[in-house]
Amino acid sequence: MPSPGLLVLFGSQTGTAQDVSERLGREARRRRLECRVQALDSYSVVNLIREPLVIFVCATAGQGDPPDNMKNFWRFIFRKNLPPTSLCQTDFAVLGLGDSSYAKFNFVAKKLHRRLLQLGGRALLPVCLGNDQHELGPDAAIDPWLHDLWEKVLALYPVPLDLGVIPAGVPLPPKFTLHFLPEAPRICSEEQHGASTDPPGPPSEQQPFLAPMVTNQRVTGPSHFQDVRLIEFDITGSGLSFAAGDVVLILPENPASHTQQFCQVLGLDPDQTFTLLPQEPGVPCPARLPQPCSVRHLVSHYLDIASVPRRSFFELLACLSPHELEREKLLYFSSPQGQEELYAYCIRPRRTILEVLCDFPHTAGAIPADYLLDLIPPIRPRAFSIASSLLAHPSRLQILVAVVQYRTRLKEHRRGLCSSWLASLDPGQGPVQVPLWVRPGGLTFPETPDTPVIMVGPGTGVAPFRAAVQERVAQGRNGNFLFFGCRSRHQDFYWGAEWLDLEKRGCLTLFTAFSREQEQKVYVQHRLRELGPLVWELLDRRGAYFYLAGNAKCMPADVSEALTSVFREEGGLSSPDAAAYLARLQRTLRFQSETWA
Repeated sequence: MPSPGLLVLFGSQTGTAQDVSERLGREARRRRLECRVQALDSYSVVNLIREPLVIFVCATAGQGDPPDNMKNFWRFIFRKNLPPTSLCQTDFAVLGLGDSSYAKFNFVAKKLHRRLLQLGGRALLPVCLGNDQHELGPDAAIDPWLHDLWEKVLALYPVPLDLGVIPAGVPLPPKFTLHFLPEAPRICSEEQHGASTDPPGPPSEQQPFLAPMVTNQRVTGPSHFQDVRLIEFDITGSGLSFAAGDVVLILPENPASHTQQFCQVLGLDPDQTFTLLPQEPGVPCPARLPQPCSVRHLVSHYLDIASVPRRSFFELLACLSPHELEREKLLYFSSPQGQEELYAYCIRPRRTILEVLCDFPHTAGAIPADYLLDLIPPIRPRAFSIASSLLAHPSRLQILVAVVQYRTRLKEHRRGLCSSWLASLDPGQGPVQVPLWVRPGGLTFPETPDTPVIMVGPGTGVAPFRAAVQERVAQGRNGNFLFFGCRSRHQDFYWGAEWLDLEKRGCLTLFTAFSREQEQKVYVQHRLRELGPLVWELLDRRGAYFYLAGNAKCMPADVSEALTSVFREEGGLSSPDAAAYLARLQRTLRFQSETWA
């Protein structure tokens, strides 16, 4: 039987689902199966009815939400008018990636699996539930599931006898070759960014806007443990427009010292230029890379050498290693039995790709340049809630950035790539430009002028609510109730003076929880319970909308628990009715949240 086209479609928020999908693609090619790997929203979903074999790899984001790059697909697949026989010719399997510490563990994968069955699809296997909380990570569930998947697929479409399976130690051909040019052409700085100060259409990932940074100001006290910045960009002439709740995406760069070290370890000349040639039909060159491109630009602007490598990195590195001892160790790290040691070496201490390459110098020095784009993932854009309104600050865009820095057992501090890069930029020393674009966020505010809004934003979670309050005050909407929490009014009370001024003017009602200013810690959920009668009055009698933003770990569950407690005590509801009341608020978008890990 001729090999069908296997299609792998992924919805990925942080890159894990994409990495797993690319692993599936490699394993398919080793079994001589043609395979396409695509993000769900880049695939024309109307063609799904003609696909014989589809594997869906889906992460669950936030509080049970689909990732950004599958939201259009999600809306389409749940249309009520799709016939129940739509996928009757399709075999499928769903692999989910989630975190069991969240209430809606793998919600997206489970719901998609059920929906595909409703549409007539035939499931090859039960849904795979990868779990970040497992001591070996999601691979603990993925490895045995993939073993069963290939058994099912090869029973349907056997490997041709004259070809056989390509063994694991043999590297597959690279996706691209780098054709080095004899002399460096002149490359202007705009091309190097792949961005423009005057883009032809609205700015996007393919064509970001190079926004001049106007200010970069620390807003936490000098003795505070965390460095938080208020950063402002000038977006004059960008064509960017945004509303409260929208987010800005920023593409960071690797530090010059890391770029230089990487080139040294791999024996690359940073000033050499190349053109990129795809080796597979239908595979385009990355839109973010200019043609021609310098090695320096490839490393500083594109390759995510500061990320923690995944298992697939060690698999390919082992294939490329000419050094017996290093290859042995790399093969062990990429094997199922080596996962505990890989976790201890790499995942727990957050060791980066660059640091791993320095630990395997003989292998690093032998990596063919053609394999760089297969080996190292691209730098992913980082999303920040927009913290200003165009109605209050025309031609300006502001963000609140907590600079990520922490210790592990490694000597060097771990630093967030984007936040550290942004913090290092100083517009006072000369012009600074940052590639960015905007997209709709997860929060939308009511159009009706008399509808009150309750906003709960501890810490940097308050950023989208500053944009909302500025927008609503400019529109003459005064039913604004803000619950803000931080450690101390003197250290991290973001925009404190601004809130107090708005309260004085009658535009805002502010409730604060300064957790470290008394013996017993007080958080926003405690203030919600204390003000239960007001919260119930606003939600039940005045039709208020409720918003929550901030850290995803414990706070959303604590706030939800505080709300259901208010519904029981002030509304006289039983526990099941209080839970149903909250679910109804969520379903009708009167309870919305934007949280991050």
